[in-house]
Amino acid sequence: MDSIKRVILIVLDSAGVGELPDAKSFGDVGSNTFAHIGEITGGLNLPNMQKLGLGNIIDIKGVSKIENPLGLYGKAKELAKGKDTTTGHWEIAGLVTKHPFPTYPNGFPKNTIEEFEKKTGRKVLCNLPYSGTEVINAYGDEAIENGKFIVYTSADPVFQIAAHEKYISLDELYKACEIALEICSKESPVARVIARPFLGEKGNYTRTANRHDFSVLPPNKTLLDELKENNLDVVGIGKISDIFAGQGITENKGSNKDNLDGILKTITAIKENTEGLIFTNLVDFDAKYGHRRNASGYKEALEEFDNYLPEIISNMRDSDLLIITADHGCDPTFKGTDHTREYIPILAYSKDIKSGNIGIRESFSDIAATIKKLLLGNENENSFIK
Repeated sequence: MDSIKRVILIVLDSAGVGELPDAKSFGDVGSNTFAHIGEITGGLNLPNMQKLGLGNIIDIKGVSKIENPLGLYGKAKELAKGKDTTTGHWEIAGLVTKHPFPTYPNGFPKNTIEEFEKKTGRKVLCNLPYSGTEVINAYGDEAIENGKFIVYTSADPVFQIAAHEKYISLDELYKACEIALEICSKESPVARVIARPFLGEKGNYTRTANRHDFSVLPPNKTLLDELKENNLDVVGIGKISDIFAGQGITENKGSNKDNLDGILKTITAIKENTEGLIFTNLVDFDAKYGHRRNASGYKEALEEFDNYLPEIISNMRDSDLLIITADHGCDPTFKGTDHTREYIPILAYSKDIKSGNIGIRESFSDIAATIKKLLLGNENENSFIK
């Protein structure tokens, strides 16, 4: 495997493979995103991930266990005590968050909201944990009528701001997010502030593709920084650059309109003459289907990705390694609308890789350890490629 010059790392956002041993502490005993989607929808048709070994990781209806998979397969625990996007991605990139970000089940403190209102010049509605699709229909009319921001949170450490694009410009919304991030960094720590613009008329509001995440900087170096410092390419696709606040990114391909846009951007990036890392997040699995508890939509999205997997692989060079993984769970059959504390799958493929079972990894960061060994020559016992 000394010949690997580039890694294509694709995160199927929220596609977990079963509860972690500490799931009870998170209220997530019994969660299993992949398996439950298969059960409730009558089975998943994922022949290409099956060939790589997906069915050998856990039992998934419709996805068979096969004798000689083409890839490496296994699953990983999360060491960080969280189940959000930021801690998951940071750990994949080798940075284990020692102290979880706080969450705000009763909304943000009064002083935080008052300072936000003062600095933005607009009043706030809601300030409670809420479903992103429900909150705009519950508060959209009043927000438009009175020129207010809708501020809400979730079980994740996020400060979310919704505004109708026709009445509050994207520039103003994004500026408000920057203000909120600065305030929260001092008063009420969060991992991200998220712009949630929407359009539509009374009773029929829909979120647009102009979402933008404003993240805190990683507190220490990540895999991305190390690759960049060694003059390697780090290409971010989807919300990767947002998650790392741009740190360690050499080229940002921008946010995805949807999963297919992210898949096509990834294929385009594979065709380009780069060395280093192509890092893709496909967020629809989580945002459109996991949180909205839409198992059939999740199934269709997984099958869409699987249909494009042959094109991804056929465009890879002999010196490329593909890794498919997730960052947490979001079981659409589970209670509530939040992320679930689960193992993440790991599938890895290269034309000269020796396939096999990599077992249960003790941390998501084994992915970073493997990439650093291959691209930087760093010997690390936690690499799953020896």
